[in-house]
Order: sequence, then C-alpha cells, then structure tokens
Amino acid sequence: MSDQTKAYLYGLLTVLLWSTVASAFKLSLRHMDPFQLLFYSSLFSTLVLVLLLLVRGRVRSLFSCSAGQYLLSAGLGFLNPFLYYLVLFQAYDLLPAQEAQPINMTWTITLTLLSIPLLRQRIGRRDLLAAAIGYSGVVVISTRGDLLSFRFSSAPGVALALGSTLIWALYWIYNTKDTREPLLGLCLNFLFGLPLTFTACVIFSTPIIGSPAGLFGAAYVGCFEMGLTFVWWLLALKLSENTAKVGNLIFLSPALSLVFIHFLVGEAIRPSTYAGLGLILAGLVFGRPTKPEPVGG
Repeated sequence: MSDQTKAYLYGLLTVLLWSTVASAFKLSLRHMDPFQLLFYSSLFSTLVLVLLLLVRGRVRSLFSCSAGQYLLSAGLGFLNPFLYYLVLFQAYDLLPAQEAQPINMTWTITLTLLSIPLLRQRIGRRDLLAAAIGYSGVVVISTRGDLLSFRFSSAPGVALALGSTLIWALYWIYNTKDTREPLLGLCLNFLFGLPLTFTACVIFSTPIIGSPAGLFGAAYVGCFEMGLTFVWWLLALKLSENTAKVGNLIFLSPALSLVFIHFLVGEAIRPSTYAGLGLILAGLVFGRPTKPEPVGG
C-alpha cells in the first residue's frame, strides 16, 4: 500500500469520525449537562493522549519542557479544552445540531479576520468577500430562512456558537508559538485544562452522573473528537504527497454530519440549513488558504 493511499485512508477515517461528533454532542447532552460532558470528555481525551505518548516511548518528555513551555500549555489549556468546549457544548445544548455544527465551521473565517490585528497579516477583497458569504450562511441557518424578521432560533445559542469560533481561532493563533511536537503539546494542554474542567463541573454541576449512556458518549467525544483523530489527521498530512489532496477531504464532513444528525439525532434537516451550509462552504472554498486548516472543529 502506497503512502498516498494510507494518507487517504487516515484522512477519510478522520473525516468520518469528525462527521459523527455533532450527533455525539447532542446525544450525550440528553444524559448529562455541558459541564459534565466537558469534564468527562476531557478526562478520556487526556488518558488517550498520555497513552499515545506512552506507546511511542515519549511519555518522559512531559517532564522535560521549559518553564515557558509549561506556561504556554497552561494558557492554551485554558482555551482548549476548557473554554472552547464549554462554550461549544453550551451552544449545542441550546441549538439543534444542524444549526450549531455549520456555524462552528466558520472558525476558519474568524481565523482569517483575527490574523489582521494579532498576526499583522493583510487580507484582500477576496478574503473579505469570502467572510461575507460565509457569515451570510450563518444568518440563513440561525434565522431558519426567515431573513426579513431577523429572528434567531436561539440568540444565546448562536452567540455561543460564534463565540466558539473566536476561541478556537485564538487557540490556533497562539498555538503557532509552540515549537514542541504536536502530540506532546496537545497532551500538556489537556493536562493543564483538565483541573479547570473538573473545578467547573464541581462548582456548576456535579461529577456524579446517573446514566451510563452519557458516560459512553463522553468517552466517544473524548477519544475521537479530541484525541485519536488529531493523530490520524497529522499522519494523513505527513504521508500525503500534497497536503491539499488530504486537506480537501475536510469538505466532506459537513454533508456527512447532516446525514448522521438526521438518522442518529432524529432532526429533520430544514431547507434553510442546506442553503446556509452551502453559503458557508462557498465562503470557505472561496477564501481557502494555500495551507490546509488546522485540525479540529
């Protein structure tokens, strides 16, 4: 089997799993609140990441970083997993999955806009037009196609979903300062973030859960949304002859996600969702960077 074939297999597997997480979020939130889902999914993800380092014989590297690197991980761990997933899970708790998932996809547009003040990058008219197209899709989805009334299905939910894109974009901007291998950096970020997720769960909820189904959902989210897919996506990019070949697979995820949302969560997909998603994808493609997007979302 050629490296390119392996790259496609890893990429397709990752995209397939990413396509299920919106459904996993909604199904898990039927059995636990956002604070519980945040803590337990972070716990499972941290265990997976430590195990991966152990398998690779790199677990000792967790204790050999500089003070500055540990400080960076503390800050990044606050953004992800703590703040990002807390806001995202709250958004999914308030919105149908078919609305929260496409809105969250606009984080790459947010990343482009934030790069102006934070990275001092210049963007052209093409980028601004792409952002306008993408955010028009958000309006179509969040108003459920009733554009004239400008009445959102859940204004707090939409605000949280858009807020999650801001946090995720900030995470990847500041993550560019991390010179460690990606798996090590991510593992340390989660180790620093885990106590925050536990504290929030204790203060605003309870770590005691009454449903095994909720715990299974948190394990699924932790393993596949936060953990293993990160490694598989990096492998796909590394093995591919051209990263764009694998990077383009990410555009399969939104359509597949709606299929899972319909059959697993039971949501009837509205025409406005298809229309809005089409606009968001058009904005992403039109303003697509030369490099593939970072993993996640």
